[in-house]
Amino acid sequence: METFFHTPVTLLLLVVMCHTLPPLAGSFPISPNFPAVFNFGDSNSDTGELSSGLGFHLQPSYGQTYFFKPPSTGRFCNGRLIVDFLMEAIGRPYLRPYLDSVSTQSYRRGCNFAAGGSTIQKANAASISPFGFGVQVSQFVTFKSKVLQLIQQDEGLERYLPSEYYFKNGLYMFDIGQNDLAGAFYNKTLDQVLGLIPTILDIFQDGIKRLYAEGARNFWIHNTGPLGCLAQVVSIFGRDKSKLDEFGCVSDHNQAAKLFNLQLHALFRKLPQQYPDSRFTYVDIYSIKSDLILNHSNYGFDHSIMVCCGTGGPPLNYNNQVNCGSTVKSSNGTIITAKACNDSSKYVNWDGVHYTEAANRFVSLHILSGKYSETSSSWNL
Repeated sequence: METFFHTPVTLLLLVVMCHTLPPLAGSFPISPNFPAVFNFGDSNSDTGELSSGLGFHLQPSYGQTYFFKPPSTGRFCNGRLIVDFLMEAIGRPYLRPYLDSVSTQSYRRGCNFAAGGSTIQKANAASISPFGFGVQVSQFVTFKSKVLQLIQQDEGLERYLPSEYYFKNGLYMFDIGQNDLAGAFYNKTLDQVLGLIPTILDIFQDGIKRLYAEGARNFWIHNTGPLGCLAQVVSIFGRDKSKLDEFGCVSDHNQAAKLFNLQLHALFRKLPQQYPDSRFTYVDIYSIKSDLILNHSNYGFDHSIMVCCGTGGPPLNYNNQVNCGSTVKSSNGTIITAKACNDSSKYVNWDGVHYTEAANRFVSLHILSGKYSETSSSWNL
């Protein structure tokens, strides 16, 4: 199994990055100089939080490409996520979920609060995840308080838990907001969804404020990807061909994602002015993923919207959506089991909502190039 570091391009890219950027300087701050990483988000960066918190296991197909023990990985992917590749790139262990009660991995180098289905807005009865952004921030506050109390009682625990220095100088990563937009389309018009964006970002900023009060100073923010190109969205909202753009993506969803990103970027530009001694980096995930989807064949992928595991995508190909690993009976009585494709490396989309490991690797390499990142620091104001 080829690992992330076995490619000459990646090695060269990391060498250039480490030797050309001083610690905490430039437009690309992720580096081994950060002692710890604390991540907040949804299923795009969930390393097992929702599974640990709610006690369910994903189907065996999840994790099959890399982890080989699907019930224990808790990742909504056939292998590694973007956050996994980024941790590899800076020589850090994969982030352990906050709610993971049994593990051989320590929390010294960071902790992951991201949970599948989470939103920036407060969870409600219809939410997939009870661990909204506000809850995740509260979990961090509790985590930090308990960790520092334990270390004060026994300094030897610093071998397993992050010290005050690690919390202060760590990197705080965010990849959340996709579910706020995608979920709203099920009962709201495009204009109504667009009208929610300022409120969503106000809540996001409240979380930043709370983390800043806890000593966080280095913030890494992903914008959201092209929602309209997700196979599940196309399968459900793309039955009316007039709703699709020339690439087969649902126009309304992508329009909402673009406006969300535009306003998120405007907020990113303002944040350093409000928080002294802070550093914010904005990563344009939308552009990376759009390039991959629209030019997938140039990058060695055969399918951009079609799923590898499950059914969902262009309506011409599937009339029913079946989740990855599930077995259902069709209207004509036929039993359908949604199995994984033979070669996931040829697919961008894994299960209708999430990307394959191969696609995540592509996105990670482009993040590591630094070309899609912008940094704004209060020190430069």
